[in-house]
Amino acid sequence: MPDTNVGPLAGGLPSDPELLDEAGARHLVEAVYPQPSPGVLAKDIGRIDRHIRRFIEMSPFCCLATSDKQGRLDVTPRGDKPGFVKVLDEKTLVLPDRPGNNRLDSLRNILSHPEVGMLFLIPGFEETVRINGTARLSVDSRLLAAMAAEGKNPRSVMVIKVREAYLHCAKAFRRSRLWDPAAQVERSLLPSLSVMIGEQLKLPPEQNAEREQRLEEAYRKTMW
Repeated sequence: MPDTNVGPLAGGLPSDPELLDEAGARHLVEAVYPQPSPGVLAKDIGRIDRHIRRFIEMSPFCCLATSDKQGRLDVTPRGDKPGFVKVLDEKTLVLPDRPGNNRLDSLRNILSHPEVGMLFLIPGFEETVRINGTARLSVDSRLLAAMAAEGKNPRSVMVIKVREAYLHCAKAFRRSRLWDPAAQVERSLLPSLSVMIGEQLKLPPEQNAEREQRLEEAYRKTMW
């Protein structure tokens, strides 16, 4: 049953767009788009140099992409104080697994398909760092202790072997004005997380306040 509250498609977009077949898609990527410049092709240095290392050390947030053995993708946000992802050497990163919702999508994916992608952000910076490689899980007590935060060890860490590493330009951030204070959106334009999930799961609305309270309590008690 479609959600009747979604409203009309923006800008009169068609609900049944024509999609390219494999031949058409191949022509698109090979003939329609211009070829990348030599500099763009060469920017993947395949290792963590001093610039990428410093960027990661300043970053409090990254996105982690994983997939299962069927190729179904998942992207999850990861964040903590700047430098929460540690650079072990020029080919190795260590990412702590801080408390979350315990779905463990990323960890389960890595068990069957270790390929990962990472996108590092720094508040106020329009450029990003992209890392691709393979991940393994570890509960080595030395690593867990080294990755502790607020006096608490993570339950596990991901050890990521870097295959690709490169800086990414600012176009997306300039188009979106992501860090521009004038472009910030009023939070009141959407209901709270508890209310939205409650509606999605058809939970009693009179329990919204209780769910909100439980969520805030979880934030306070299980952040680390």
